[in-house]
Amino acid sequence: MIRTGTEGDARRIHRLITANLAEGHLLPRSLPDVAQHAERFVVVTVGGRIVGCAELAPLSPSVAEVRSLVVAEARRGQGVGRRMVNELRAHAVRRGFEQICAFTHEPAYFERLGFSVVPHVSIPEKIAKDCHQCALFGRCGQFAMVSDLALPSHDGPSINALRV
Repeated sequence: MIRTGTEGDARRIHRLITANLAEGHLLPRSLPDVAQHAERFVVVTVGGRIVGCAELAPLSPSVAEVRSLVVAEARRGQGVGRRMVNELRAHAVRRGFEQICAFTHEPAYFERLGFSVVPHVSIPEKIAKDCHQCALFGRCGQFAMVSDLALPSHDGPSINALRV
């Protein structure tokens, strides 16, 4: 089942993010931060357990970022991440965003989802909000990716109640 996160999910979302920090591709998130933004997340549950999460974080009135995209290792390769990104895309369209972006070490993954690699300076909202404060600014190794929301997703319409 894929659904919008709730404040009651915050501990489980935080635990999933924290458990995957060792891979070096996620930024750490504090529990209070996750709790404050829990309703910006989508979560995938299987048997009541959260096995995937992703946040749609507004950067400006026209641009939102896909953040903290995590799928539990046992569920990878099953389309869980793709479903969450497509659901976030639908949320972004409903909220009036024109573009979504992601910063990633895995550009091929996001390219398969309809994102394009762009120079970091193409997303000044992200640089102003997060990058300038980062100790790795200018040498993080991440790729800036964007997807124009006027274009259809590669996987069809939003899925509001999907069984995984």
